[in-house]
Amino acid sequence: MMSGPPGSGGRSAVPRSDRAEAPPAAAEPAEKIDGAVHPEPEPEPDDAATKPAPADPDEGTAAATATTTASGARVDDATTAGEAGVDDSAEPGPRAPLPVIPAAAIAALSGTVMVTAFPPYGLWWLAPVAVALLAVAVRGQQARRGAWLGALHGAAFFAPLLHWTGLYVGSMPWLLLAGVQTVFLALLGAAAAGSGRFVARVPWSAALVTAVLWVGEEALRSRLPWGGFPWGRLAFSQDESPLLRLASLGGAPLVTFAVALAGGLLAAALDRPWRRLEPSSWLRPAGMLAAAVALVFAGLAVPVKNPDGRTVTVAVIQGNVPRLGLDFNAQRRQVLENHVNATLALAGQVAGGQAMQPDLVVWPENSSDIDPLVDAEAGTLISGAAAAINAPILVGAVLEGPGRFVTNAGIVWDPQDGPGARYVKRHPVPFAEYVPLRGVARMVTDKVDLVRRDFKGGDEVGALKLGPVTVGDVICFEVAYDALVRDTVVDDAQLLVVQTNNATFGMSPESAQQLAMVRLRAVEHGRPAIMASTSGVSATVNVQGRVIDESKLFTEATFVRAMTLGEHRTIATTLGGWPEAVLALAGLAALLAAALLRERGAEPGHSTAGESVGTMSDRRESDGVKQADVHKIKEDV
Repeated sequence: MMSGPPGSGGRSAVPRSDRAEAPPAAAEPAEKIDGAVHPEPEPEPDDAATKPAPADPDEGTAAATATTTASGARVDDATTAGEAGVDDSAEPGPRAPLPVIPAAAIAALSGTVMVTAFPPYGLWWLAPVAVALLAVAVRGQQARRGAWLGALHGAAFFAPLLHWTGLYVGSMPWLLLAGVQTVFLALLGAAAAGSGRFVARVPWSAALVTAVLWVGEEALRSRLPWGGFPWGRLAFSQDESPLLRLASLGGAPLVTFAVALAGGLLAAALDRPWRRLEPSSWLRPAGMLAAAVALVFAGLAVPVKNPDGRTVTVAVIQGNVPRLGLDFNAQRRQVLENHVNATLALAGQVAGGQAMQPDLVVWPENSSDIDPLVDAEAGTLISGAAAAINAPILVGAVLEGPGRFVTNAGIVWDPQDGPGARYVKRHPVPFAEYVPLRGVARMVTDKVDLVRRDFKGGDEVGALKLGPVTVGDVICFEVAYDALVRDTVVDDAQLLVVQTNNATFGMSPESAQQLAMVRLRAVEHGRPAIMASTSGVSATVNVQGRVIDESKLFTEATFVRAMTLGEHRTIATTLGGWPEAVLALAGLAALLAAALLRERGAEPGHSTAGESVGTMSDRRESDGVKQADVHKIKEDV
């Protein structure tokens, strides 16, 4: 009788009824430990190894064989090349989204680079580079992260660009304005990230989507809140660029589109793995880089015709102010007298044959902060200057009324008939010429009370008959608004005039940034343009956007210039707001398409080929498919 192993109580380890069937050699190898015999444990499966799943006899093909990676993910051999991305012959796809810290650094850098594209730096070619950097930072990110990356770009851009707004009123208004503008860049970042699904489905659209989203952001920012603030549009950085000529075809929105499209192409080039040595892997990114450069210089192919109207002689008077800052007009009569005296001096030069007789004279905004229609002495001074120069003067004046308001106006002052037609500024600047929510604003800064009386906006277009010329008058910041300038040309303006007062911005680059807008408007509408400032910069600009005369800041200056008037409308003038509307709607369509793809991808049993890079990356990580697994799959394949 066989006895069991020790500890078995003498009973057999095999039931009696099964003893005959038990194969004598089937016993597990045993190891004696501490007097007891234990079966040797089975070895654990090697996680680093791969093993084929049982083949399906019905398919009779190796396509049914699955490979299990070390992380537990199973990849069909037949689809390994396509789904795991290990086919060396395939075109490399977009890279995974950047980690948070590098993405944040690049987004902030993009805003800083963007600043240098604008005056006073004027490195216009860096604007597409800045767009590309932001596109790379938000590529493949979730919309929330894209929003704050866009905000980093916006803060790094608007804070230095608009620093002149706080020179004499403190940092709070400056930072609030920069903050409001930054919100729109945050929306742009979220939109760029949110469009990832659509771009992944339609890869060739990446640069186009980038461009139309920029146009949409600028369209929104130019209207909200309180009429918007279009300062810092991409188009306004291109005053020295070949792309400036595109303004004659589609205005500022088309120039912005071209800048952002070039940036989108640069981003697409950066999205490719240049580190590979095979020439074939360089072809596409090199082609995109070449396309971006070609796009910029393609602007030179756009013809800008010389105006074919009659030639008139225009005088521009910059009388200067007695002091810088908010107190520039503390001696209001002195500012008026400065402009009167400069005009009388010009009249003396004309009489002596040292200067041409002007057909019209342009004074700047606030050249008479004393209402000359109410103050008889001020009116007499202006009438004397007009009579001496024997030409009508466009006078910038602050007028009383209506009611408790005041108005910012340009008045035609005839040498014989005195004051006549006037243009009242249609878009007063919120918190500078009127204060919305004054009680709330006062809790932020008491500087709002420097605006003692709110300015009332006008409702008439600034097309004024000034001697032999119909001028299109806009006042100060109005030059940044597309429709306000275009309306004057539609009403037959032959010469654009921007009356401005920049004394409150000191020696800052604000005037240079404004002049860049004037240059774009001249090209956009095929009209020569004048910028007349109390303290500089004043300038004359031809229809090619080239500055002919330019004054220095806080000096007295007088220009007398023969200018050929524009008579015909450009394509941009004819199309008006349509290019902006079409491009902005295209951006909205891309976002809607991305949202639909996201919803379809969320349905049970439904997947889309248009998953964003970030989504694919997250799924790859959650499934445990690490880079080492991909290499293993390649070896097994």
